[in-house]
Amino acid sequence: MPSIDQFLDLLQTYNISIWPMQIITSALGLVAVILVFFSWQRSNQAILVILSLFWLWTGLVFCIGYWASLSKPAYLFGALFVIQGVIFLMMLAQGRLSFRFLPGGYSLIGLVVIAYAILGYPMVGQALNHIYPRSLPFGVVPCPTTIFTIGMLMLTDKPFPRYVLVIPLIWSFCGVVPVSKGVLEDIGLICSGLCAFAFLVQRGRTKQPAASATAN
Repeated sequence: MPSIDQFLDLLQTYNISIWPMQIITSALGLVAVILVFFSWQRSNQAILVILSLFWLWTGLVFCIGYWASLSKPAYLFGALFVIQGVIFLMMLAQGRLSFRFLPGGYSLIGLVVIAYAILGYPMVGQALNHIYPRSLPFGVVPCPTTIFTIGMLMLTDKPFPRYVLVIPLIWSFCGVVPVSKGVLEDIGLICSGLCAFAFLVQRGRTKQPAASATAN
């Protein structure tokens, strides 16, 4: 199991190699959030393309291309992230995800989760001396990408297949491992997973009456 210093050294190499991808993913994340509020005909498709890009890049480039040289389980992690990226492409083809801000409830929690992914996560990292290039940038590494994705899925306005959230949920609870090694910004990852679980339960309950009515 690599140490935190070895992991931060890997991040340094990775961040320098992919620059300015970190700026591009941050901009794309902001675009995705804006599209939730100021929708146009293809907002949902654009958001899903952005999410898919984040997950495919993280799985193929970071996990398999870099992290696997330090930790063999990263090949498995990379495969999971690629699968999630493909799931978003499937949702794009099927038109089964609709993003829209709904006042109150989980939409507000989703915005808080997104704000943590984009702003709070790097701020906590700075406080912990995880300073660029030895830092975890948004959209190109697993944890802030997962947090952002959970927040975006909480900004959907209708039920979607539960399997869409399974991999982000699993990864969020795996946050106990980096937290135990000193990556305390991932406490927010665990919290976002708890929010996602509650969101799934609530969505299941709201869907139940409609199903019952149809049956009758």
